Amino acid sequence: MDEWTRTADKVRNWGRWGADDELGTLNLITEANVRAAAAEVTKGAVFPLGLPFGESGPQGGLHFRRNPLHVMTVDGGDAHALVEQRGWAAHPTAQELGGMLDGDILRFNDDMIVMHLQAATQWDALSHVYYDEKMYNGFPSSAVTSLGASKLGIEKVDVKGITSRGVLLDVARHRGVVMVPHGEPISPEELTAVAEAQGVEINAGDIVLIHTGWAGEFLRDRTTPISAGLHWRCAAWLHERDAAAVAADTVQVEDPVSDIPGNMLPMHLLCIREMGMQFGEYWSLSGLAADCAEDGRYSFQLVAPPLGITGAVGSPVNPIALK
Repeated sequence: MDEWTRTADKVRNWGRWGADDELGTLNLITEANVRAAAAEVTKGAVFPLGLPFGESGPQGGLHFRRNPLHVMTVDGGDAHALVEQRGWAAHPTAQELGGMLDGDILRFNDDMIVMHLQAATQWDALSHVYYDEKMYNGFPSSAVTSLGASKLGIEKVDVKGITSRGVLLDVARHRGVVMVPHGEPISPEELTAVAEAQGVEINAGDIVLIHTGWAGEFLRDRTTPISAGLHWRCAAWLHERDAAAVAADTVQVEDPVSDIPGNMLPMHLLCIREMGMQFGEYWSLSGLAADCAEDGRYSFQLVAPPLGITGAVGSPVNPIALK
């Protein structure tokens, strides 16, 4: 048996929280965790951790995803056209509408967005990846169809939300670089060294954030090359500490180049499929990292609920860290 298969057997959480469980490691976030996270807020500082959702987003290099398309559906030029060109004159309340548009001071704008749900800062749902026709907890991959995920959809998180104590591991600062370079994956031994250097421990139910510097560089020039990431052996490191979730300021949390032939995303499979651990990708962590370095405190309250999109295998998120 090879090392990856042994690791999969070691970290597998199927049945740990019952045969019907669809939350995975989010079960590790208890009421005590939520209270402890709230106690982390002492100075009232707020750090948004989301990238902008727009046409200049990070999806330039992927063929199966595109950056969001934002479209105005009503704007100032539509004030009269709403009644005149959309058939509202025949509406029973056309007189009121006409008054609103022609004689009243009120005007309004409206818009819509067309986007891939994982186009920028996001959570992967537990239905996102699978192999051998099985997803987390043994649910069949056939539970995801063109109608969406009937099992492990992102909306299942709504019963709990995602808020807990967050811990930032600043790998870029530990290495003394602006950005961890591609081709130098982050090992579990390095995560231990970073945590020790920062004087912080990972407790059960914590959400671990990995700062590599990639998102900060992307926001600076929009042409940043492919990111670095965690080696798949870090899955066991997270499992041993009972982390509730992991997120990073990178494209896919794990290193983009696998050292296992025929297994393109080995850490995705170990964490999402075996452990039931959600991945957060494309998070913007530079501002939080700078503050943590300044005050020497790398733990905080993290609030990061996904959108409750029924049957979705991922969701946009605008996470907030509070200190």
